[in-house]
Amino acid sequence: MINEKIRNVAIIAHVDHGKTTLVDQMLKQGGAFRTNQSVAERVMDSGDLERERGITILAKNTSIHYKGYKINVVDTPGHADFGGEVERILKMVNGVVLLVDSFEGTMPQTRFVLEHALALGLPVVVVINKMDRPDARPKEVADEVLELFMDLNATDDQLDSPIVYCSARTGTASLTADETGEDLTPLLDKIISHIPPPEGDENAPLQMLVSALDYSDYVGSIGIGRVERGSLKQGQPVAIVNYHSDSEPVRAKVSNIYQFEGLTRTAVESATVGDIVCVAGVEGVTIGDTLCDPEAPEPIEFPKISEPSVEMTFMVNNSPFAGKEGKFVTSRHLRARLYKEAVKDVSLRVSDGETAESFVVCGRGEMHLSILIESMRREGYEFQVSMPKVLLKNVDGVLCEPIDRLIADVPEDSVGIVMEKMGLRKGELVSMTPKGTRMRLEFSVPSRGLFGYKSEFLTDTKGEGIMNAVFDKYDAYRGEINRRSVGSLIAHETGESITYGLFNAQERGPLFIGAGVPVYQGMVVGESPRGDDIVVNVCKRKQLTNTRSSASDDALRLVPCKKLSLEQAIEFLADDELLEVTPHSYRIRKRILDTELRMKEWAKNRKKV
Repeated sequence: MINEKIRNVAIIAHVDHGKTTLVDQMLKQGGAFRTNQSVAERVMDSGDLERERGITILAKNTSIHYKGYKINVVDTPGHADFGGEVERILKMVNGVVLLVDSFEGTMPQTRFVLEHALALGLPVVVVINKMDRPDARPKEVADEVLELFMDLNATDDQLDSPIVYCSARTGTASLTADETGEDLTPLLDKIISHIPPPEGDENAPLQMLVSALDYSDYVGSIGIGRVERGSLKQGQPVAIVNYHSDSEPVRAKVSNIYQFEGLTRTAVESATVGDIVCVAGVEGVTIGDTLCDPEAPEPIEFPKISEPSVEMTFMVNNSPFAGKEGKFVTSRHLRARLYKEAVKDVSLRVSDGETAESFVVCGRGEMHLSILIESMRREGYEFQVSMPKVLLKNVDGVLCEPIDRLIADVPEDSVGIVMEKMGLRKGELVSMTPKGTRMRLEFSVPSRGLFGYKSEFLTDTKGEGIMNAVFDKYDAYRGEINRRSVGSLIAHETGESITYGLFNAQERGPLFIGAGVPVYQGMVVGESPRGDDIVVNVCKRKQLTNTRSSASDDALRLVPCKKLSLEQAIEFLADDELLEVTPHSYRIRKRILDTELRMKEWAKNRKKV
């Protein structure tokens, strides 16, 4: 059976190439909204973090109706750290729309997502987006896309993929670079003509691969996927099986079935081949499971998700301020939350740590883990995290580390400093290409070499540089990298920061706190440009006498403190430091808080060296 009136398509691209904006326009022109309805920009980015950061974190489903066809659309993340969302979602669709910026062209994540789509044999519709940019170069970008197809060994049919020239912001598309177009009709027509309809035997036993999960307080766990074979009815008994597991099938009963209509879910009685549905009542289901007929439990193979490359240790907060701000502070709370996240996020790995109060969390990159930290903080969790470390492997007896492919677009006068910094971080220059008045540099650099580099890169390029990195391969370990050139200013005692103490401490280096902030012994309150750690007393008060009053000297002027964001705090961490995360604060601290004990430990380690 071929379900002619359905098309299942995923929109894939590099970060910030306009996927979510294009989906906005497709929904508007597909009649998903009323004429007078007020709709926010990037309506698919529904999470608070997504809207604040301007990125898509989770893949999301929607649908539009066009010329009697139902087009199920999946909006996917573009950032490399969330590549696992793209990998799992590709088994749900029959084709992809590849977006490429009309100026930036093909980028690292473009290669990553296209490689997975081609490997699954999915047909591609190429969209060269942002045609309204004054610096657009669509013909050169079209050639770059074709070269990328050839590099990835695309088939003849995939090499003949149609190209649509589009401006997602204005909602227009055309089949030639010289025309503007009036709406997205050319793109929608190409999706219908080039993306094949789903096929399957409607009368065969049920098969539905779960590619995403959701949860409702009313109906419990919800499995999201495409019906590959047979049909699904409300109240139908099913068996939950997994291709990569030998465990016995688990029986369940479908309580509710929902289909996507625009931005809402509509309850339906049944679904058939090709329908993308949400199924409630299947408790315990995980991503990669197959819902089958109990009489014919035949699982579908789930694609292998790329392994994580960065790890951090999450642990219970044991600082002097522990339990003052958080709602969930125990190891039981922390463990339950992390393992729950690992079920939803296929790129995440969670395991118990060396102690009962610590857990090792492995992810795709710093941003992947920082989004998890920020989400937990907002939910009321209080905990500590260690410095991120890369996962090393032994390959044929050789110690190997993850290597990233970094592409940096920088002004010509910043090329020298960027190449110098990359050299210090063991980066190797792969190519250097002029792009108008700018230069595109491509490096092969260890993942650990990029820890803490982003803010430095923006400073070096005066805020004009753009850098993107994606995991490339595991390669031989490239030696030690001096990741941090500054030291820490450490609080001498517990108390409240005083202007007088801060005034004396700021001569040592930039401070992270202002006056009136509670601090404790061993807490990091600033950075030391000299490179070594310095203990400062920010709680020191001015001693008053009969002949000396607090107003006898000129008013003390404090330099504005350097407020660290979560990412900056993670980047700043050294081996012997932890980041304390609470719903209201970030605090960097030493693992050993007591100054005397910390100096003894430092001296002991120095003797060993």
